[in-house]
Formats: sequence, structure tokens, C-alpha cells
Amino acid sequence: MHDILFIVGDVAVTVAMAATGFAALTLLLLAVIVVVVARGAGPRRASEVDYRLEQLMRAQHEANGRIAAMGQALAGRQAEMARAVGERLDSVTHRVGQSMAQSARHTMESLHALHERLGIIDHANRSLSDLTEQVTTLRDVLGNKQARGAFGQARMEAIVQDGLPKGGYAFQYTLSTGKRPDCVVFLPDQRPLCIDAKFPLEAITALHQARNEQERRAAAQRLRGDVLRHVADIAGKYLIPGETQDTALMFVPSESVYAEIHDGFDDVVQKAYRARVVLVSPSLLMLAIQVMQQILKDAQMRDAADQIRTEVLALNDDLGRLRERVAKLQTHFGQVNDDVRQILITADKIERRAGRIEELDFSDAPPIAASEPRASTAELFPLQRPLPAAE
Repeated sequence: MHDILFIVGDVAVTVAMAATGFAALTLLLLAVIVVVVARGAGPRRASEVDYRLEQLMRAQHEANGRIAAMGQALAGRQAEMARAVGERLDSVTHRVGQSMAQSARHTMESLHALHERLGIIDHANRSLSDLTEQVTTLRDVLGNKQARGAFGQARMEAIVQDGLPKGGYAFQYTLSTGKRPDCVVFLPDQRPLCIDAKFPLEAITALHQARNEQERRAAAQRLRGDVLRHVADIAGKYLIPGETQDTALMFVPSESVYAEIHDGFDDVVQKAYRARVVLVSPSLLMLAIQVMQQILKDAQMRDAADQIRTEVLALNDDLGRLRERVAKLQTHFGQVNDDVRQILITADKIERRAGRIEELDFSDAPPIAASEPRASTAELFPLQRPLPAAE
């Protein structure tokens, strides 16, 4: 009865209020009719008025019942609507909750993946920063001539130390002329092979930075002059007849610089070869060091040939003595084998004799009288035969 039917302005009209208003309106109407009829009609029509009042009261009761039924129907409809709305709201709330949970999970996964990517980017950034610092440091090192020379010498020393044994090389070795090459390798004839590191980086850089053909020709001429000057210095200082080898090595500590010289300046390479100076890169120096190492090993083997021959002869004598001792051991094994064979033969004979003794039966033999002569052993054991003396 307290369900809201409609709202007028800010006032909510319920079923009870509507029923009360309708009843009051009906009573007021009945009162007005009674007054009008009482004034306008006589006593003759009192019964008719009473009848009409009764009909009006009946109609009022019917109207009240209909209003109550309508209120109940409206209440049921409202309850059903509220239940449906509640179910819809619960479904929507559940879906919204699931969607929010799924969105939150996807957001967390995306944030986690983003955090990992940021970590990778940060690591790559640090690596790039470290590489930038190293490149900057290397550029600073290579920009200084003294530092560049130290870099080339350090790389050459590392290659030589990794490939040759101690005593087979020397750094800053002083020749009879007072000159000191970066490295010498002592070959079997005790004449050192001189190796000197040169790094014509400035001319190569100018060649790469040339913007036109004129600058390129000037840079190429500068590179050609620098390399030939280094070749002349090495040939004049470190090729001493009778003291050093007839060839010296010019070590270029950069594969790219060596490739640039070898591919674009073949005339320079040929002039260096005629001057008995061979240009080598780090990989070629490694190969040359391996060849020198094998040469040193062959020389050591030739020097130790007499000692090896003596050791081989001693080994042959030891082998002869070993053969004699094995022959003696074989003789002992043969004698032991024959003794074992004889022992097995005797054991077989003993086993056969025991079998013959076991086959004798004394259960049905008649008792021997005291007056009868005792049989001899040969008569009792007719199968027995005397053993040989060897057995």
C-alpha cells in the first residue's frame, strides 16, 4: 500500500494516499448529493435517495477493492521490475568486475613487459655509453702519435708472446749499430728477424675524409710517402748484412689500414718488397709467427738428432733384453704346463682306481673258514696291476 504510483512535483503519491483521497472525494460527493436531494425533494423520495446512497456506497466499496487490487498489481509489477533491475544490475556489476579485473591483469602484464623492455633498453643504453667511452678513449689514444705507436707495439708483443717460447724473441733488442727495433725473433742461424710497428693513421684518415678528387689525390700521395718513408727507415736501420736476416717485417696493427694499403697502393707494396721489407697485418703476423715456431722446432730436432739416435740404439738394446727374458719366461711356463699335465694324469688314475674299489660287492660272499687258506691280494683284486715307477 506504500508503493509509489506517481510523483507530482516533489511529492510522491502512494497507493494508500490515492485510496484515501478517492474515498474522501466520494464521501464529499455523496454529502453534496444528499444535501441537494434533501432540499429539492420531499419525503416521497427519501427511499429513492436511500437506495441511491446504498448503490453509491456499494460502488465506493467496489472502487476501493479495485484500487486495492490495482495497488497490489502495481506493487507486484514494481517488485518484479525491482528484481529484474537488481538481476540486471548484478549481471552488469559482475561483467564490469570481470572486465575491470581482466583489464587490470592485462595492464599489469603490459606494465611488466614494459618494465622488462625498459630494463633491456637501459642495459643497452649503458652498453652504448660504455662503448662510446671506449671509442672516445681509442680515438684519443690513436690521435696521439706516441700513444698510437705504443698501441701498435703492445698488439705486436701480444701476438709474439702467444706464439713463440721465451728465449726465441726479444723486445727493444739493441743491434751492433745501436738501433733498437720493436721486436726481433731469433731464427736457427741466430740471426734475428727484425719487426717494427708502424701506424700511418693520419694519412688514412685524410684519405677517407677527402671530399673531392683533388683532396683524394693529395691524401693518397701523403699516404704513399708516409709508408715508403717507414719502409726506408726499416730497411736502413734493421737490415744489417751478416747480422740480421735479409728481410724485415713492417707490422701494421689494423686490418682495415693494411687492406687499404694492399688494395689501393700496389706500387707501394712492390717497392717495399724490393726493399726487402714485408708489410704484415695482425693476422699475417700470427701466421708468420706460427711458421717461425715450426722452423725453430725443426731446428731443435736436427740439433738433437745424435741424442735421438743414441736413445733409439739404447731402446733397441732394451728391446733385445726384453725378448730374452720373455723367452725364458715362456720356457718356465712350458715346464709348469707339463708338470700340471702330469699331475692331472695321476689324478685321473687315482679316480679310476677309486671307482673300481667302489664297484666291489661283499654282501653275498660266503664266510671264510678258519681252516681255509687266506686268498692273496692278487686273487681278491684281479683288476689291480702294479703302478709304474714313475707314478
